[in-house]
Amino acid sequence: MKKERIVTRRWGDRRKGKTDWARFDSMTEQEIEAAIASDPDWDDFKDIDWSDAVLVIPTRKKAISIRVDEDVLDFFKSEGEGYQRRMNAVLRSYMQQKSKPNKRA
Repeated sequence: MKKERIVTRRWGDRRKGKTDWARFDSMTEQEIEAAIASDPDWDDFKDIDWSDAVLVIPTRKKAISIRVDEDVLDFFKSEGEGYQRRMNAVLRSYMQQKSKPNKRA
């Protein structure tokens, strides 16, 4: 049997969102529904059936110290927030390509 993993977040965590929770807490259900309905970003999600949605918890990361060329680091940082996640994605892609069975004729 697979253990269920529960992820919690402590207040003061550095991964703060941009939600104005005080404003949200002061809104009624009707005001929240109206705000969602008028949000253009919500248009693509209105008709999705979320009843079968599955929570996916990202794999655990391991902190390491790595030396990379300054220009490489500067490039990833210049793309904005999440540069470490993007660097990980590039490394994962490389790993997956190298892990594929060799298909030589």
